[in-house]
Amino acid sequence: MTDVRFKVRAVHCAYDAEDEAVYEALCRAVDPLDRSWAKLKAARKIAIKFNQDWPPAKVVRYEGQLQELVSEKVARALLRVLRERLNAEIVSCDTSVHVKAYRNLTVRECMTLPDVLAEFDVPHYDMNQVPSSVVPVPGGGFMFREYRLPQPIVDADETISVQVIKNHRFMGTTLCLKNLFGLLPQQPHYHARQYFHHIIRMSYILPDLGITINPALNILDGLVCQARSEWGGEGRVGNTLLAGDHVIATDTVATHLMGHDPTEDWPTQPYVRDRNPLLVAAEGGFGTVKLDEIDWQSEVSAPIAEFGVHETDSYETILEWRRSTCEQALYYRDNMAKYQALYPGQYIMLQDGQVVWHDVSSNLTISRRILAGTSKDSALWFKFVDPEERESEHFEVYEQVLEGLRGL
Repeated sequence: MTDVRFKVRAVHCAYDAEDEAVYEALCRAVDPLDRSWAKLKAARKIAIKFNQDWPPAKVVRYEGQLQELVSEKVARALLRVLRERLNAEIVSCDTSVHVKAYRNLTVRECMTLPDVLAEFDVPHYDMNQVPSSVVPVPGGGFMFREYRLPQPIVDADETISVQVIKNHRFMGTTLCLKNLFGLLPQQPHYHARQYFHHIIRMSYILPDLGITINPALNILDGLVCQARSEWGGEGRVGNTLLAGDHVIATDTVATHLMGHDPTEDWPTQPYVRDRNPLLVAAEGGFGTVKLDEIDWQSEVSAPIAEFGVHETDSYETILEWRRSTCEQALYYRDNMAKYQALYPGQYIMLQDGQVVWHDVSSNLTISRRILAGTSKDSALWFKFVDPEERESEHFEVYEQVLEGLRGL
């Protein structure tokens, strides 16, 4: 039986279509989403997270169309629809990770959509340059009990996630759920991305962000897509736009249209490095990865193009990393008082029961592959040593993962 809580629509739209045709296609996708519109029409302030942060020298285009980031045409169509139908205040939110790396660039210069935002009078906020608040995860969280979120997201009545259809080397796919990761502020306001982008952790952190932010509308730009990797991958013409009223359901349909099975898990393609975060979310009661539980209709057929993840490490290596990561996390849990006494307020890297790196900053300036030394198959577990353990990491996750690895 169809679960009427979730509704997704996929429509055909030529990748080289003019603005008006893209607008008409997007309208076909979003018009049936009555639950999304009920939320958006009741909202006074709406925050949009476009996938658009990238240094200009690295921007990739396919026949003039953005390949790795949301296209100008899709962004323009969405903002036009919102301006025509809503009276809410609309803001754009993203966290620039490139301003520090490219010190001669401004936040605006690290955006691909500033002109489109200006056209519709939508202000943009860099999440590193605004106040933030600690927000508890509803239900206690999958990986952590709480996260620090920027105030424009906390203050927004509703959020919209807009992403490109891509593969991701760590997560298998990067769709509307993964897009939310780009809202977390960075060092010195919060943990650096390496802290979260950690084997085992990331698959549970993304469902945490999904259930906490819970976008009212989810849009996937599949005009031009990317296979193999989130950056530096292979361009694909998808000729598709998707829209859905639930982030997990939307990504589930997109995963299917990519030719992947949304019910699969590590180590099956594309989840060759870590667990399927959509499945983790569904197992925890947030959304579904079962197509027959979604009211979905599509003008395109699966697969819309050929997708798959480039495997950077062998199955055997990943297996040992996953096992040793869990073992180090549980070793820390069992010896937490010792580390809290020795390294309070610091970040540590734990390998084989030894601290191989520590610092007051979470910014890693050296590769973990180098820090591993001669023990290349022994993972380094990254942890902020807080005497109060306020983030309340769910160490039972590591127990569950480790149990699942027994016999492999």
